[in-house]
Amino acid sequence: MSAAPRRRRLTGGLRVALPPAEAFRLFTPYGEREWVEGWEPRFPEGVADDTAPGTVFQTGADGAATTWIVLHRAHDPHEPGSSVSYARVREGVHAGTVAVVLAPDGSGHSDVTVTYDLTPLTVAAEAELAGFADGYPAFLRSWEEAIAAHLARTAETPRGHR
Repeated sequence: MSAAPRRRRLTGGLRVALPPAEAFRLFTPYGEREWVEGWEPRFPEGVADDTAPGTVFQTGADGAATTWIVLHRAHDPHEPGSSVSYARVREGVHAGTVAVVLAPDGSGHSDVTVTYDLTPLTVAAEAELAGFADGYPAFLRSWEEAIAAHLARTAETPRGHR
């Protein structure tokens, strides 16, 4: 008899060279297009605000369809921190949540905490999730590097050409 699939709660951090009010957009469905290669969210219906709770979108990164739902958003450009969380379902593979919390680091940048809380939907998917868990620190480092490269590119772009 094999063990039931095991839920994984993975938490890690990265730093973004923007204050939370500005960095927040980088963790939204539309904002991730700026720094995630191949990220193209599709919304079943038009949205004015891609972070409004209840908003549904789908992605096809890595050749796998994933459905996302915005669960929570706390973002006020006049407040020091921000957060957003999503439900995430990759049909037949895993389901759970992703939460992003941005806090000021004291130097005008953001400390970002990212938590994936995922449950594999099959015993076979457990191995994939275990691999994701093993690579989670490197996964978040790749986010930090991609965001830093994006910010460097946009800093080099003359105003009016963005």
